[in-house]
Amino acid sequence: MLKEFEKLEPLGNGVSIIVSDSYHFSTDTILLANFADVKSSDKIVELGTGCGTMPLLWTRTKKYSELVALDIQEDAVDMLKRSITYNIENDNDNCACIKPLCADLKELKGVLPFGYYTTVVCNPPYKLSGSGITNEEKEKLLARHEESCTLDDICEAASHLLQFSGRFCICQRPERLTDVMESMRKFEIEPKRLRLVQQRLSKEPKLFLLEGRYKGKRGFMQVLPTLFIENEHGDWSEEMKEIYGLYKEGRI
Repeated sequence: MLKEFEKLEPLGNGVSIIVSDSYHFSTDTILLANFADVKSSDKIVELGTGCGTMPLLWTRTKKYSELVALDIQEDAVDMLKRSITYNIENDNDNCACIKPLCADLKELKGVLPFGYYTTVVCNPPYKLSGSGITNEEKEKLLARHEESCTLDDICEAASHLLQFSGRFCICQRPERLTDVMESMRKFEIEPKRLRLVQQRLSKEPKLFLLEGRYKGKRGFMQVLPTLFIENEHGDWSEEMKEIYGLYKEGRI
C-alpha cells in the first residue's frame, strides 16, 4: 500500500490519506475545504487535487452525488487511488464516491461534461512562473508555481465546467486578489463571497478565500469577518478549533 517516503495521515472520523514530502497538504487546504461548504447533492470538481486531501476531508461525514478529483500528475492521482482503497478496506465507504482523474485542466473538452457541475474548487499555485526561488523538484514546482497552468487557465476551466450560477471557490495570497478577480470576470465568474485569513490580530492577512458565481449578477459581494487562526494568547482561535475539529481528533 505505502511506497518509500510515504505515510498515512489521519484526517479524522476514521479517514486517512497517503502523503509524502512531495504530496501533502497545509492549513490552506483545510480552510478552503471548509469555506467551500459543499453539500451531498452537489456535483463537484476539484482542480489540482494533489493527493486528494479536500475530497477525503469532505467524505469524512457524507457521500456526494459527483466528486471528481483531478490532477495532471500521475503520481498524485495514484496516491489518491490508494488512499480510497485503504479507506474502503477499513469500512469508510463514503470515499468510494471520489473519482480520481489524471488530466490537464486546459484540455477537458470531451473528458468531463461542460455546464454540468454545481461546484468547482481549486487551491492553485501561489507564485507566478519564474518568480521567487524556483524549486527544482518537479512535483513541488508544479504545486507552488504557475508552470503547468495559470489563473486564467483555472478560471476558464471552471467556467466551462459550471452550470449557470454554479460556485467556484479558490484561495490565494492577498497580493494576488486583483489577479484572481480579474481572471474570474474575464471568464464570466462574478466574485460573490470573500474572506481574509490572518494569523493573529497584529499580523496582516496571509490568505484569502473567494467564491464566485458563474454568470452571476455583477456587484453585491459579501465580505465576511476575518478568520483569525490564533487568539491573543497565541492559541488556536475558537473558530479554528471548530474547523480543525475532526482532523485534530484523528491525530489524538
